[in-house]
Amino acid sequence: MFAPLTRPRRYQLRKSSIRLLASGHPWLFRGQLSSAAEVFRDGQWLALCDQDNRPVASGIYEAEGAIAVRILERSARPPDAAWVGERAAAALARRVGSPLAGETDAFRAVHGESDGLPAVAIDVYGDTAVLETYSIGADALGRLAAAIVRRQLGLARVIWKPALRRRGGQSAARAPRALSGVLPEQPLRVREGALELWVDAAGGQKSGAYLDLRGLRRWLAGQDLAGVRVLNLFSYTGWLGLAAEKAGAAQIWNVDSSAVALAFAARHHAGTDGRQRHICADVFEWLPGLAREEAFDLVIADPPPMTSRMSQVERALAAYRRLYAEIGRRVAPGGRVAACCCTSRIDERDFRRAVTAGLGPRFRVDQRLSPEIDHPVGFLEADYLKVLLLSSER
Repeated sequence: MFAPLTRPRRYQLRKSSIRLLASGHPWLFRGQLSSAAEVFRDGQWLALCDQDNRPVASGIYEAEGAIAVRILERSARPPDAAWVGERAAAALARRVGSPLAGETDAFRAVHGESDGLPAVAIDVYGDTAVLETYSIGADALGRLAAAIVRRQLGLARVIWKPALRRRGGQSAARAPRALSGVLPEQPLRVREGALELWVDAAGGQKSGAYLDLRGLRRWLAGQDLAGVRVLNLFSYTGWLGLAAEKAGAAQIWNVDSSAVALAFAARHHAGTDGRQRHICADVFEWLPGLAREEAFDLVIADPPPMTSRMSQVERALAAYRRLYAEIGRRVAPGGRVAACCCTSRIDERDFRRAVTAGLGPRFRVDQRLSPEIDHPVGFLEADYLKVLLLSSER
């Protein structure tokens, strides 16, 4: 018998919102809603109605931010458990049937809107799934999807990192909890190609690691870095540093503002031969003070998101230009740069211009790494991660 996951409230769409809905875009933005939507609570499920007040879709209401409604289903019928199961199973089939299965046991099983399950991300690390929900209204959706992933993959546990609760303009984090099994007391070990990697799945940023940077780690592991000096900026727990070490780099300087992340990196992702150095500092303050004679053959920069608001994009691009101007001064002749941007509000064209303007004319863009299979780009804003590989003149 059909049973919707939650009881929706009706909301009549404007004509412009109906047109955007028909285009297939998974979001309705704040300016497209009337003031009638302001009565809804954060996370409220809505039955979205046309001009004749007939339900045509369902969605999750967001009380704050640019995204006002995340679209669930484009039909009159609200999603039920079977609907969630179909979408989760389809997402898993795309991963399990891909070359990714032979490369790693750490992957993203569900990638939010691009897999048809908005505001839900599920990462798998060996025998553990980590669920993240980005909207209060997606909590039930995510928990059901995670249970399906656990059952289909035969996993030992599911860890849930719930959405932030917003009250009076303030956001409050909720502690991770085990939905099945128990929270791990020790880091989890996973494999990725020839790398043995460790992740703090119950803590740390995001789900514990950055699986979307697998392509950059794969590229690093395939390089001949014998004798090369590497500067790894915003290094977090050192997965990229380890990839550079395995590729033969002579020195790797890892710089991050988190002493906890650096300690984890030194413990789990650095050899005992002293090739890796860990520096706790704010990169934007530390880099200008680095001695000008310090030159590196490869610089990796993976800064955190600069902004989530369109109004702040120009300021973020200016910050990128300043960062890469400093990086360019410390790249040896013939050296290379791996430039990363994880800000969805900044498109590739503007990011590329900011990076090349900062680095200067002696650098050229050689390629952009493609998104990983488990991070599909289902719509424009989902193309959030840009990784550019650049080289300099000798």
